[in-house]
Amino acid sequence: MDWMRRRRAAGKILLLAVLPAMAFLLAVSVGRYPAGIALPGALHTLLTGGELDPAQLTLVRLRLPRIILAMLVGGALALSGAAYQGLFQNPVVSPDLLGASSGASFGASLAILLGAGSLGVQAASFCAGVLAVALAAGMDRLLSRRSVSAVHLILCGMLVSSLFNALLSFVKFAADPETKLPAITFWLMGSFSGASQADLRVFWLFLPACALLLMVRWRLNVLAMGDEEARMLGVNVRASRYLIIACATLLTSLSVSVSGNIGWVGLVAPP
Repeated sequence: MDWMRRRRAAGKILLLAVLPAMAFLLAVSVGRYPAGIALPGALHTLLTGGELDPAQLTLVRLRLPRIILAMLVGGALALSGAAYQGLFQNPVVSPDLLGASSGASFGASLAILLGAGSLGVQAASFCAGVLAVALAAGMDRLLSRRSVSAVHLILCGMLVSSLFNALLSFVKFAADPETKLPAITFWLMGSFSGASQADLRVFWLFLPACALLLMVRWRLNVLAMGDEEARMLGVNVRASRYLIIACATLLTSLSVSVSGNIGWVGLVAPP
């Protein structure tokens, strides 16, 4: 029976590796221009330092950044969603539970209102997302100094999310309805149409968070059994919880900062 379970697990891992590769090839090939045919030629031209033709330029400058960014954002949101669902022992929990998406949306909207550039919008979005979760964690720390309860943390997250949603509404109310408000609304819808090669550099920051989550995955499995069981097994519940939340928040805030508010991925993908 054990070898059958291992075989099924290996089959699932292989399937999860093949499906993204097939989706990548399909996304490269489908479009107005047959850029998928130019993929081998574009790779050869880039390696040899030659000049790209129009089909290859379409592939390298437009499609590849969008496809890679979409896959990275989807993977980051799925990983952070799985961490939150295991941490809070609830399969319907999403990465924006503690206000990361609400804070990031407010930060980006405020930067757009103030006339910041693309890099400024991304930086403001990321910092506001981290700030929102830090506020929720700080409130939980003050309210439950002696006890460790996930319910308190969730309630603090809901409060912080409501606060930043209210601030977002104020920014949209103060924005110029002909220039700033459409830009804010378009950003909040979420899109990969403006993805560029420069956006991909941000995801080097994803590696430490992903590595830490993989290193503490056994603690996450223990925490999924409940706080009392985790304490009996020698796990520091509060420290482990905050570490997992910090890594998941980094992934979520970075994702929202480069792609806008992408919903449902962190909720649906982990199960």
